[in-house]
Amino acid sequence: MMNWNDMGPGMGFGMGFGWLFGLLCLALIVLIIAALIKYLRK
Repeated sequence: MMNWNDMGPGMGFGMGFGWLFGLLCLALIVLIIAALIKYLRK
């Protein structure tokens, strides 16, 4: 685990970007799974 105090001013941006990226990936995965289920249910 990283030490919060070592990161400095870039941390806020890095954390925000990581959050956004993670959320985007999660949404994409959910969409792909939903599409797969729809496709397989035909």
